[in-house]
Amino acid sequence: GKELREDNKDYQQVLLDVRRSLRRFPPGMPDDQREGLQEDLIDIILHVLKRNPQLHYYQGYHDIVVTFLLVVGDRLATALVEKLSTHHLRDFMDPTMDNTKHILNYLMPIIDQVNPEVHDFMQSAEVGTIFALSWLITWFGHVLSDFRHVVRLYDFFLACHPLMPIYFAAVIVLYREQEVLDCECDMASVHHLLSQIPQDLPYETLISRAGDLFVQFPPSELAREAAQQQAERTAASTFKDFELASVQQRPDTVLRQRFRERPRGEDRTKSISTKPRTNRFVKLVVMGLTVALGAAALAVVKSALEWAPKFELQIFP
Repeated sequence: GKELREDNKDYQQVLLDVRRSLRRFPPGMPDDQREGLQEDLIDIILHVLKRNPQLHYYQGYHDIVVTFLLVVGDRLATALVEKLSTHHLRDFMDPTMDNTKHILNYLMPIIDQVNPEVHDFMQSAEVGTIFALSWLITWFGHVLSDFRHVVRLYDFFLACHPLMPIYFAAVIVLYREQEVLDCECDMASVHHLLSQIPQDLPYETLISRAGDLFVQFPPSELAREAAQQQAERTAASTFKDFELASVQQRPDTVLRQRFRERPRGEDRTKSISTKPRTNRFVKLVVMGLTVALGAAALAVVKSALEWAPKFELQIFP
């Protein structure tokens, strides 16, 4: 109702997303019927968010809700979506995208287990996993044009582990193995190729294959590789010269070098008497640099967290 819309901080964003969702409705549907369903869609989303203040709306959530609305109607869709939002979709509805990005980190380890050649090619192209983000958070509802394929996948995902959509994403990439390997090995080319999902995929075969991969390589066995994917994306870990440069610039290294360059005739007693002071000085310098670097790192993290929601808003057209 009116009060629900006026009091909800997400209303304007939900309204914009729902207005852009025309292609999610069956072709040829009368305008008045579609507009009525869009109003129901807004109410369902706002109702679930109001009842569950710990949940946060994200762009693409409406693509999932509209699928349930079209299949079961507004009343049952409200109950189903609320249950789904506190379970399968819970990680997508956090204040940040951290958990969502962690789920995406499972994609490359799955591909690596099945086809290391494709995995290494994608790593060389530095394509990352952002191409699969809309697949994951909308359960492919945003990228598939045939409604029959969408509801078939929803049936599959509802009956499976919450990570099954990322296994299905990996299966799609593996199915297009030859296209990927024939592509130019650069980020833009590979990203463009993978972002465009063919509409004539053998869905039943891929669904079966995704289920097989989940049994062969369960999430518990891929968790370490997924964590490593995240670690390898930090700037320090990918800067190959960082370790060498830091060793050469360590204060204790510089001081030892200068100490060796001192005149040989200098009094040994004086050298011994100043050694403790030098050690204390080294410790103080190292500690000061450590604190400074820690503060810089916190500033970078804070900036990244402030930037991430802005980037998220640019995912969907």
